[in-house]
Amino acid sequence: MPPDYFSAQGQLWGNPVYNWEALHATGYRWCIDRFRALLAHVDLIRLDHFRGFSAAWHIPSGAPTAQTGSWQPGPGAEFFHKVEAELGGLPFIAEDLGLITPDVETLRDQFQIPGTRVLQFAFDGHEDNPYLPRNFVNNTVVYTGTHDNPTSREWFEELPSTQQETVSGYFTEGNDRTIEPGPALMGLAWSSRAALAIAPLQDLLNLGREARMNVPGRAAGNWCWRYAEDILVDKPFAWLRDLTASSGRLADTGTVMAG
Repeated sequence: MPPDYFSAQGQLWGNPVYNWEALHATGYRWCIDRFRALLAHVDLIRLDHFRGFSAAWHIPSGAPTAQTGSWQPGPGAEFFHKVEAELGGLPFIAEDLGLITPDVETLRDQFQIPGTRVLQFAFDGHEDNPYLPRNFVNNTVVYTGTHDNPTSREWFEELPSTQQETVSGYFTEGNDRTIEPGPALMGLAWSSRAALAIAPLQDLLNLGREARMNVPGRAAGNWCWRYAEDILVDKPFAWLRDLTASSGRLADTGTVMAG
């Protein structure tokens, strides 16, 4: 990944790049078979780093950082036309975060694939910030934070005090500016016009730094957090069901649509 919000030097993953010419020669059969296998277990697939279908950041082998890479074209619209013809639809969510250029947005919108909005990115003071719910389109998936973000409580606690006041003021009136960051952002997500709202368990439970899943650019020590059964108390889940019902997101079966 090139330098971005998460890392000034970019991220070196050590992954080989896709050989799109070879995949094209087979009609993208490997990709389509992979989608079919995954759809036997899930209803929607999030395409991480969606921008790579338009262009991806290629880094020379042995480079010390990701700063020396260059953009190389991806398979573009042809890929999605082929997948749509084979699957009868495109059950995808586009993870369109990072350095997003107009060509990526055009590709996403050409196939009406919902994009991603992250509320932790919303509070920079700019009214046109695309992560503010007032600027959402319906065909959007909103997250309080993704696997790359801190928990919402950690995020809030690490903000400068002036920005904490700005965030708190978004949710409160009068002198009492106390908020629970996880539930507060969930309430904002659930009440938005986004078609789907998603939050990690950590935010429902309002957990802090100890519960972070992943730090981008850090090679070790990630994905270690696990929940213990004794933290799954009834009160947060009753609150979640009430929130889901009041925001019109409760399925006819009475199950939670997004959590």
